[in-house]
Amino acid sequence: MSGPSMLPTLANSGEIVVENRWSMRFNPESLERGDLIILRSPLDRTRIVCKRVIGFPGDVICVDPTGEKAPSTEHVVVPKGHVWIMGDNAAYSRDSRDYGPVSMGLIRGKLFARIWPPQSFTIFRNPTRLVD
Repeated sequence: MSGPSMLPTLANSGEIVVENRWSMRFNPESLERGDLIILRSPLDRTRIVCKRVIGFPGDVICVDPTGEKAPSTEHVVVPKGHVWIMGDNAAYSRDSRDYGPVSMGLIRGKLFARIWPPQSFTIFRNPTRLVD
């Protein structure tokens, strides 16, 4: 994985991360809004990407396809078996705003930790769980 789509959470390159594949294999219901996931790109299934889960089946997502703050907003209902994903650096991310809801079958696992470089060691926690 490389590129600016997950800045500042993940660097463009040079980091080593650990994913938890077991949680999705044995308990896919453990996926929560705000989780960082590793998945096969919907545009090129040979590429692996990292994105954040934004929406679940039944959620209504408001999207401005122009990327501008304008009244051209579309409403998309996330279908069953799919999620809506986005990069943290929205201006430089190809995500569900480009290719729509993503099949949960493309998800490989949740991002668990960054282990390299050592000074940037991080256990990733879902930020939505930190809010009461």
